[in-house]
Amino acid sequence: MKAMILAAGVGSRLDPLTRNIPKPMVPIVNKPVMEHIVEMLAKNGFRDIMVNLHYLGEQIQSYFGDGKKWGVNIHYSPEDRLWGDAGSVKRCEEFFDEDTFVVVGGDDLADIDIKRLVRFHQDKKALATIALSLVDDPSEYGIALLNDRGRITRFLEKPKGEVIFSNSANTGVYVFDRHVFELIPKGVQYGFGHNLFPMLLEQKTRFYGYLTSSYWKDVGNLRQYQEAHQDALNGRVDMTISVPEKRKYVWMGENVEIDPTAEIGYPVVIGNNCRIEKGAKLLEYSILADDCVLEEGAVVKKSVLWHGACVMRNTVLERCVVGEKCSVKSSAAVFDGVIVDPVRRNSNHE
Repeated sequence: MKAMILAAGVGSRLDPLTRNIPKPMVPIVNKPVMEHIVEMLAKNGFRDIMVNLHYLGEQIQSYFGDGKKWGVNIHYSPEDRLWGDAGSVKRCEEFFDEDTFVVVGGDDLADIDIKRLVRFHQDKKALATIALSLVDDPSEYGIALLNDRGRITRFLEKPKGEVIFSNSANTGVYVFDRHVFELIPKGVQYGFGHNLFPMLLEQKTRFYGYLTSSYWKDVGNLRQYQEAHQDALNGRVDMTISVPEKRKYVWMGENVEIDPTAEIGYPVVIGNNCRIEKGAKLLEYSILADDCVLEEGAVVKKSVLWHGACVMRNTVLERCVVGEKCSVKSSAAVFDGVIVDPVRRNSNHE
């Protein structure tokens, strides 16, 4: 069976983190979020994966290449304009030469049992099946209402106020029968939530929802991005962390320098070639990518530092994200912030 990862979007809700990086490449525990999706698909037996590209797509293709590193074959569909999610899948119709195929968003963190989802879809002889997840606030998602057999009787994209009739949210994980291509127009922008799904209901097709208890997290804003890291470190999502667990809840790479007076809390992840200086504190739910530096007296708590980031002397960070090769100036205190503009470091930290 084949799958497609939707990876063309701009990711404007995560701005400014996505100004120079496509959203599928935003790191979750030091790996692009799309890499976790590829690993999920590989774990579920998928070997051929199509990926559509648009915004900074060359970064995605350069990182994943042919997919052999993950035991899969990755193919690419570059787009010179956005076609909508359904329109993008339609452009790859010839790739899907089997009766059933799967579509997954490339910018959410998930650990869904797709094999079970596909079995449900096939048992129902469905034309389309959506994986659904219960959420507290469904206003940012498509929502569905199911009958007692799992058939979708009502669907609405991003409802507001009084029209919210369900808290079963669309996860962006779909299973389709090939005949769905007959309903998607060619050469036009076309969406699943706004166009295809309402039409499936109108035509009374076999349109089903599968309510999953598996982990799924939209990482569309800074709060959700940080929550995804906490969920990962708490073991709520099954994922492979790229560095070994050196002691309980402390994952650490190679060539790491930690001053004896530094404090390391837990859970934390420390990438390769990091340096934590005298009196610095790396506290709970913090992630350091490779080549990060915490200078003397720096305190980092519930924060994510991307590759090559530096927190200068006596600076306090809490609930922050620091972009690649960016530095936070000395003796600062930053809470709930995003730092993406590089600040020159002293020469001894170059």
